[in-house]
Amino acid sequence: MLVLIDSGISFIIALQGAVGNWFVAPMRFFSYLGNEEFFLLVLPLIYWSVDSALGLRMAFILLTSNLFNHVAKWVFAGPRPYWVSSHVRALWFTETTFGIPSGHAQNAASVWGMFAAYNKRTWIWIVCILTIFLIGFSRIFLGVHFPHDVLFGWLLGAVILWSFVRFWEPAGAWVGKKTLNQQILIAFAVSLLFVVLGYGTWMFRSGYQVPDVWISNSTLAGTELPDPVDANDIFTSAGTIFGMAAGTAWILSLGSYQVSSGDLAKDPVGKRAIRYVIGLIGVLILYLGLGMIFPRGDGFIFYLLRYIRYALIGWWVAGGAPWVFVRFKLTGSVDTI
Repeated sequence: MLVLIDSGISFIIALQGAVGNWFVAPMRFFSYLGNEEFFLLVLPLIYWSVDSALGLRMAFILLTSNLFNHVAKWVFAGPRPYWVSSHVRALWFTETTFGIPSGHAQNAASVWGMFAAYNKRTWIWIVCILTIFLIGFSRIFLGVHFPHDVLFGWLLGAVILWSFVRFWEPAGAWVGKKTLNQQILIAFAVSLLFVVLGYGTWMFRSGYQVPDVWISNSTLAGTELPDPVDANDIFTSAGTIFGMAAGTAWILSLGSYQVSSGDLAKDPVGKRAIRYVIGLIGVLILYLGLGMIFPRGDGFIFYLLRYIRYALIGWWVAGGAPWVFVRFKLTGSVDTI
């Protein structure tokens, strides 16, 4: 590992020195395309207003990818380049977790890969592969990941993508034969598996002491200090996936929610835009409102409240908002709910 770190630092320093500061802005742009915040804005738009089947797939693969990324980071406990070398410029200032594997590279491979696999068009594959590459490359240039972090992130994301493409339809057919209560129970069981896997790995690293040199180099770089062992994100992913799955099962039991990108005559752009705005308002109410009510911290009660908070957000995205759209005739696709 030391050889990879030393060679990676040399590569990043050479890369950052080979181009001028003009290259920082486009690299930050591509890095943002792999950001969780970007996906959290775009995926509801796809599900509510563009293509509900695609949006659902992309949302679930993102949540799964996030969980396995946190687990892998805790297993390997690798540093970020600017933590171990003050000669690496930190051009992205908000990273506090371990480095390997790169979450941006992994999420890009899984989510953008799912977009390409769903559409099955050559030009979309080309665009998505180029986007995946540039997202990973941007993380190296910005000094927040070593090349091996990005390569491992791509590999793990590709494995998750293959698993989803291979098993999505069979799993959906199996779950579809169950009753609503059984489907919700399955969703809860899967979320508990997320918690067990994530929390178990977190406990393995819970006593980790961040090296002083990582802290001092982060301070010199003017970035947030390393805080790589935080269990809260596990309960965010687990709660959201339960809420999403339960909301999907519930809305399907009422008649489903179907949006197609090619159905503009029955479902005009204006209605799609209104749905997105209303849906986001609901997300913000739950996110900010419950954020003010529920206390934050570490411990069972805090993790439970975080799980509930994000379960409600997931349920709203997958089931609550679509129910509102149909009831108030904001979509022309479904009128059976």
